Order: sequence, then structure tokens, then C-alpha cells
Amino acid sequence: MTTLWTLGCDAADPHRLAAFWALALGYVPEPGYDEPDGASIVDPEGRAPAISFLRVPEPKTAKNRMHVDVRVGSEPAIRVKVAELEAAGATFVRDHRYGPDLSHVVMLDPEGNEFCVA
Repeated sequence: MTTLWTLGCDAADPHRLAAFWALALGYVPEPGYDEPDGASIVDPEGRAPAISFLRVPEPKTAKNRMHVDVRVGSEPAIRVKVAELEAAGATFVRDHRYGPDLSHVVMLDPEGNEFCVA
């Protein structure tokens, strides 16, 4: 039997970061969760883990030791998703290739957290 879990994230602006990740992942705000210093998003189909964001006073100071990979498939789909996320506040860092094909794109979310679009 698997264990249910939630990914917890520190944030300077939890509501902005939750809105960004909801868009990136197709999630929605968690019903009934209404905190000024926190936000939570959930998979609307109830299959994937919830993600919570808690306001913390200290800034991000180092590279993530763990990160999210947004998996969309083909190179054209990756490019479309990258453009959508840039419009929502993400920053392009670099393309990463294994051989001739694009493998993934490294990006930063609005608070500088690394993630990949693959």
C-alpha cells in the first residue's frame, strides 16, 4: 500500500507561487484551504499529490537538491510549455540534450527554484 504525501515548499509569496505551479501542472487551489501565509494546490482528478506553499522569511540561498520535472513529451510540446511558463513568470536557463534531440529545458520558477520541462 502506498502512503499519501504532500510536497511542501517554502515561499516568499505562497499564493503567487501556488498560482504558477497550478498553471504549470494543471492543478487547482485546494478547496477550503484559505490561509494568508500559505497556499495549497491539488490535482483536480485526485490522483497526484497535493503541493503546499508556506511563507518563510528567509530567501532561497542555494541550488535545489530536489526539483519538479514537468513532463509534456515531444520537443514541440516542450517548446509550447516553456513559452507558456515564461509568460507566467518562469525564466529559461538552458536546453539540455542527450544526443541530437532535446531532452529537457531547465527553468526557474518565479522565486528562482530550478525545475525542468521534459
